This record gives sequence, structure tokens and C-alpha cells, in this order.
Amino acid sequence: MSRHRLSQRIDHVLRLQPESPALEYDRRWVSWGELDQLATRIARLVGDSRPEVGILLRNRPAQVASLLGVLRCGATVVVINPARGDERLKADLSELALPLIIGEADDLAMLGQIPDVTTVSIDGLAAEPKVRAARLSHSERPGVAVRMLTSGTTGPPKRVDLSYDMLAHSVMGPEANKASAPTELRRGVAIVNSPLVHIGGVFRILQCVAEARPFVLLERFELDSWAAAVRTHRPRAVSLVPTALRMVLHSELSRDDLAGIRVVTSGTAPLSPEDSDAFTEKYGIPVLTSYAATEFGGGVAGWTLPDYREHWHAKRGSVGRANPGAGLRVVGDDGNPLEANRIGLLEVKPAQLGPSAGWMRTTDMARIDADGFLWIVGRADQAIIRGGFKIMPDDVRNALESHPAVAGAAVVGRRDDRLGETPVAMVEVREPTDPPALIDYLRTRLARYEIPTEIVIVPELPRTPSGKPDLSAVRGYFSDSVAAVQGDHA
Repeated sequence: MSRHRLSQRIDHVLRLQPESPALEYDRRWVSWGELDQLATRIARLVGDSRPEVGILLRNRPAQVASLLGVLRCGATVVVINPARGDERLKADLSELALPLIIGEADDLAMLGQIPDVTTVSIDGLAAEPKVRAARLSHSERPGVAVRMLTSGTTGPPKRVDLSYDMLAHSVMGPEANKASAPTELRRGVAIVNSPLVHIGGVFRILQCVAEARPFVLLERFELDSWAAAVRTHRPRAVSLVPTALRMVLHSELSRDDLAGIRVVTSGTAPLSPEDSDAFTEKYGIPVLTSYAATEFGGGVAGWTLPDYREHWHAKRGSVGRANPGAGLRVVGDDGNPLEANRIGLLEVKPAQLGPSAGWMRTTDMARIDADGFLWIVGRADQAIIRGGFKIMPDDVRNALESHPAVAGAAVVGRRDDRLGETPVAMVEVREPTDPPALIDYLRTRLARYEIPTEIVIVPELPRTPSGKPDLSAVRGYFSDSVAAVQGDHA
């Protein structure tokens, strides 16, 4: 059985220059040969049956090698987030019924004994994996490379199947079938700070491997370690989710600290044009936003540098134009396409799915102007209807985050017996302020009906692995607070 071109590319690059540095973790370089050694061991354990393989993924070298090992033999990686908590993990794995699970010893111990499951304990790159064998059941998803968790922003995370073809198009280009393998390693060093349990982390790892580019692996985004990597390796491009970008923006880092960077890309969550412009003004670096989703296997729209130079001032706030080969349209309630600048539901045709792909309907409300620039207005399933008035939470969040004391905000709807719903907000601050001051600030920026009926200040917003505010947890907080008040008055 022939192997997929993505599997072949992984195999080729790992063995291209085995002694050369591949991955820097905790200020120590790991060679391509060291990654290959563990990846080969994992591939042998998985075998040729191409089963579904669960990996408890952390941003560490052994997990990267395990991911590559499963993919090089054509099996399916099922992404498992060890940070979700014991009970949810056990329930998740019980439902998945995987034949094989890979993880660090502590993470596997957290799961306890799982009947009829083979577990593989990984302890660094050099150590032989420890196998607790069980009767290997047959569980296969032909053509599926990764069963990826969505971010779980609005509810429990769900899994989306990403095919080998989709990922190959994402990281090797639209002409992946004809793409020639690299004959030497790239010189520049990338920085990977997105979590491997999110599409951004998997995409960046596979992109670096496909390009034969060495990279720094950060366990999470932490300002000092990220800045140290930037100063040392001077990458020309970096990727920052909006939360991380705002951390850099409001830090004491100077233009000299970021001197090598020519462009910043930002996605996964909305970034206000005010934050984008403030970053560019402070550091002299353009910020290119994009629009992507796990279901698409990557991006479908974004800003290019030429578009930014020509159109940013006129189109600021847009997430850019359709990527090459992708299709975008906005439809009305009847499903028919709307003309330019009309707001409706966004539908996309991702280039990653090939020319025969059909239109995929999103839950995002959007408009597309006559020049093809896309504006995301908000999520249709998150609109708050307050006494007949429609409120888009992102408008309220953007207004809150424009306050100099606010580091981040999350806005949700809360049931109200009289009005149906009202907006409420959870706010993380970087300097002292209080809810009355924030409400006064909002009065000059929002309509009266858009102003939250309650603002709570917390030390840190609950977030998903991708860095987005966890709206499900925020709703739970406000629901619990209402229940507590009702209980006090019972």
C-alpha cells in the first residue's frame, strides 16, 4: 500500500540532514535524527493497520516525534488534551474506544487502567517507549490524518476530521501533488507557540517539517521566553493570537527587541483594528489578520503584505480577501447569495478541500465588499436579543478592550425575565479599575441597550487552549452567580 505524499515528506525531511538542529526546546537543540529515532519507534508500534491513535499532546519534543511517527505510517492521530481534567478525559476516551493511546507516564496514570487499550508511555526522545499491551482492536478512519479538537469556545469541544489531502494542501501548497521535496534545510528559525491540541499548533509543526525549517517549540506563550527566542533567532515572521499580541503590545519590549520581524500574522479570534494599528505604530511591524477554522483545515481568507500596503487604511477591520483557490460568499435567510456589502451568513469553499468541494456554511455573520474584502460582523449563534434589540457581543468586547486598563474581555447573554436577555461581561485588567468606571467609559461608545447589566473583574479570563475566552465557562460563571443569589433569597 503506497504512502501518502505527506507521510513521504515527513519521512524525507527527518532523514535529510540527521545531525542538524531541528527543534529547540527549553534552550536545548534536538536534531532531526533524534526526532526520527522516536518517530520510527512509534511508527513500528503503530504498524501497518493504520489505526486511530490517541496522543495526549503537550508542546514537548517527544509528543512532536510521536505525532510525526503516527503520520508517517498513514494512521490517524486523535488529539487528546490532558489539561481537560480527569473525569472529562475518562468519559471522552470511553466514548472514543481507541485501541492505542500515547502519552507521558503522569498523563497516562491520570487515566487509570483502560480495558482493551494498549498504552505507550513516552519519556523523552532517547528512552525506549514503555508499552502496556492489550488486545489491539481494529479502529480505522481511512484517509484521516488528524481528528482535531475544536476550541470549545461556545460549548464542549468536538472533533473534526482533517484528511491527509487537506493537511498536505495546507502545508505543502495547492500543488502538493507536484511539489518537490526540499534538498536542504531552511536557514531561518520559526517560533511555534500555539498548542498542539489546537489546529494552529499542528499546522505550524507540519509546515516547518514540510519546509525542512528548524523551529523553537515553546510549551505555551509566555512573554519572556517568546521575546528571548525572537532576540536570538530574529525570525522574519511570527504568529500571535490576539491575546498574545496584546501582551506584547502592552509590555516593555522595544523596537530593538523585535528588530528582525517584518510581519506579524494573527488569527483564531477577532483582533480590533485599534490594537492592530497600535502594534504597528509602536513596533513599525504590519499585522496581517486572517480568517480560519478547524473545519477548513486552515485559513480561507487573510491579508497579504501588498494588500496591506495598498488598502489597509480604507479597509481596516477586514480580515482580508479570499486565499488563492478559496471561495467566499454571503447568503441570506433563504440561502441565496447577497450582493456586496449586505450582511448575512458566511459560506466558504476552502482550497484545502480541492476544486470539487461544496459550499460550507459557517455560523459567522459577515459582509463582503465590492473589492472582495471580508468583514466578520459576529457569530449568528451568539447574538443577544435584548427587548427586541440585537446586540453583537464582539462590539461590546471591542469597546471594553479599547479601555487602557483592560487586558481582555468576554461578553455573553444572560436570561432576563423581562427583556429576554441582557449582555454581561467578564473583564481581565492590567491596571486597577472598577465596573462603574468601565460602564461610564462605555456610555460614550455604545448604545444604551448594548451596555452590560453586570461587569465582573477577574484575575484571569478562562481561556481555551487556542487562547480564546472560554464563553461556555463565562456563561457558567454568570449562571452560578444567579443561582447563588436566588438561593440566598429562597
